[in-house]
Amino acid sequence: MGELESLRVFLAVAEQGSFAGAARQLAMTPASVTRTIAALERRLGVQLLVRTTRQVSLTSAGAVYAARVAPLSSGLARAAEETREAQGVASGNIRISAPLSLGLKVLPPVLSQFATLYPQTHVSLTLTDSFVDIVEGGYDLAIRISGPPDDKSTIWRKICEVQRVLVASPNYLAARGTPVTPDDLADHFCLSYRSDARDESWELSRGSSRRVHKASGAFSANNGDILAQLAVNGEGIALLPRFIVDEDIAAGRLAPVLPDWSAPQIWLTLYYPPYERLPLRVATFSDFFEAWIKDIKSF
Repeated sequence: MGELESLRVFLAVAEQGSFAGAARQLAMTPASVTRTIAALERRLGVQLLVRTTRQVSLTSAGAVYAARVAPLSSGLARAAEETREAQGVASGNIRISAPLSLGLKVLPPVLSQFATLYPQTHVSLTLTDSFVDIVEGGYDLAIRISGPPDDKSTIWRKICEVQRVLVASPNYLAARGTPVTPDDLADHFCLSYRSDARDESWELSRGSSRRVHKASGAFSANNGDILAQLAVNGEGIALLPRFIVDEDIAAGRLAPVLPDWSAPQIWLTLYYPPYERLPLRVATFSDFFEAWIKDIKSF
């Protein structure tokens, strides 16, 4: 292994505090990482790392060495990426934050095809239904499903509107009755999407008519897949994005409720840090993701 690669391995071990963690990050075996570090220490003639049963830490010499070589390694990686970008080659790591349900149901084929077309990129994906500060978290982009953006500290790109539908299981509706108007929801268990301590309010409209219903019942959650499964189990009515429940509706496990009434639109949006110019790898993934989404019918 060349010296530059050895530096990359050393810095990964220093960052992770373990050989196994560095191996996962670099897609290497722990044995290869261990051999690389041992060879680097032999070349330098100093011990860089202290190994214990619990962790790996830097020696004083290792800390000095890491401080000196980290900017060099980063600069070389940046120079290589800029050179590839100048030739129109998308490469490098893309850190993405996305909602859990979208990640599980939509992203796997997107990522697989993207990797096939752009093998010099690496996508690092974090799935969470919590709001993520992409600048503080060091993300290249965040995929969000929410109302129209009001965040002025980031750049955003609307991909499409996300349809939502009220659903319940046929067995639940047979037992409790099918609501005819939003006012009938008061007699039903409603499954609330909660991202904080407050119950969800469903704002429903039909033409000029408006109704607001505070969803309350035995269950609430901050994830749409959980709410969909609870609805399938007959626990109540849920308001969910169509891409989460389409398969259950098609299979007869869920049925639309109040189909003539609609909730306020929400968007599928890409958010970026305040780049002066999108890196090629990020712009390439964004274009690919948008084209993929517009080819499927669930949204």
